[in-house]
Amino acid sequence: MIFMDHYAQASCTAGRAAFITGQYPIRVGLSTVGLAGAPQGMQKEDPTIAELLKPHGYVTGQFGKNHLGDRDEHLPTAHGFDEFFGILYHLNAGQYSEQYDYPKDPEVAKAFAWRGVIHSKADGKGGQIIADKGAFGSERQRTLDDEFMVESKRFIRDAVTAGSPFFVWHNTTRMHYQTHLPSAYDGVTGYGLYADGVKQMDDHVGELLDLLEELGVADNTMVMFSTDNGAASNSWPDGGNQPFRGEKGVGGYEGGFRVPCVVSWPGRIQEGVATGEFMAMEDWMPTILSALGEDDLKEALLEGKTIGNTTYKVHLDGYDQTDVLTGSGKSKRMDFYYFTETTLHGLRYGDWKFLFKKQDKWFNGVQENLNTPLITNLKLDPFERFHEARGFDEWQENRSWTLAPATAQINKFMKSLQEFPPRIKSLDFDLDAMVADASSAQAR
Repeated sequence: MIFMDHYAQASCTAGRAAFITGQYPIRVGLSTVGLAGAPQGMQKEDPTIAELLKPHGYVTGQFGKNHLGDRDEHLPTAHGFDEFFGILYHLNAGQYSEQYDYPKDPEVAKAFAWRGVIHSKADGKGGQIIADKGAFGSERQRTLDDEFMVESKRFIRDAVTAGSPFFVWHNTTRMHYQTHLPSAYDGVTGYGLYADGVKQMDDHVGELLDLLEELGVADNTMVMFSTDNGAASNSWPDGGNQPFRGEKGVGGYEGGFRVPCVVSWPGRIQEGVATGEFMAMEDWMPTILSALGEDDLKEALLEGKTIGNTTYKVHLDGYDQTDVLTGSGKSKRMDFYYFTETTLHGLRYGDWKFLFKKQDKWFNGVQENLNTPLITNLKLDPFERFHEARGFDEWQENRSWTLAPATAQINKFMKSLQEFPPRIKSLDFDLDAMVADASSAQAR
């Protein structure tokens, strides 16, 4: 099944947090990319998919890029994963030290040090065994995904041999800026660096699918392929091709949030179909757990759900989308909130979209406050191209009635943020300012 209306987040950390926690990144304090050694990262109060799968007997592994905090207490093996082998940042962080103007003073460099490849294991007693596997500079980046592939395949083989159900979160570094390819892929497509890198990633996905077939578990395994954020047009032609307005890290435009998503589970999920149903990364946690009989996960976590010695009490922002996957019903999602870092840029409610701020560029971009929300019907204008059309102002004025239900929805969400506030308060997080911005049109 291919999703044509699937949302991630505007940046990598946020998109990954949305998937693994089922909560909006603003709620778990991971709406922005953290710096080396920063306190922002996965917190023990927020359950991950891995932690929720453990009572069902799953072995859990994460391999590749993590980007959910770099302190030991943030590592995947402190949050339900049995094993992790990968990196903790964006890919190009590994080559910062190769720059000619990087600090040469070892004491200064140490104070802002980025960790290398980490191999960690949960010790089964609440602790971790952590090993540093060295830096990941530009030369190692050529074959870094090969290393991750070896570890993922080993983990899956071991799980199947042991007769254990498994959850593997395999995160390639393709296609992240900057792209450094092994010689075997240089020029392989004839369409440039980015296409060559996509070919390598495609081959790796094929290896994993072939392994499932080889081990005889393909028909009993859900496979989901997607990405954490929209295209980074600023790095074009090393990426960035897409039809949507905006890009990674930018405001509330679709280009920062809309992502491809493909999911397969023979006999359980419709095959060979495309769906236009509305879905987001936050939906995967309750959907996956529903397949294991936990139909009331959202309600259970609101009341307080105990796993082992920990009781989790959180507000899931995801919805169980089993009906969409099986073709038996429509999406349960009606709303989506466009946060860039900690700024609320917009709301989608059904097919209607409301932008409170505009920003067309990521790096060095300027946020523009709007006197009234910019209204878009995404079925009429999915690429947000017609805001400057001659008849747009009159069309928008005639749809001002949509602002009332939009404001009600915003207030409902903000109330939930007051009841379940951000786990870590970002420096520029201001709930009152968000409410004021979102409600300004109603006041006027």
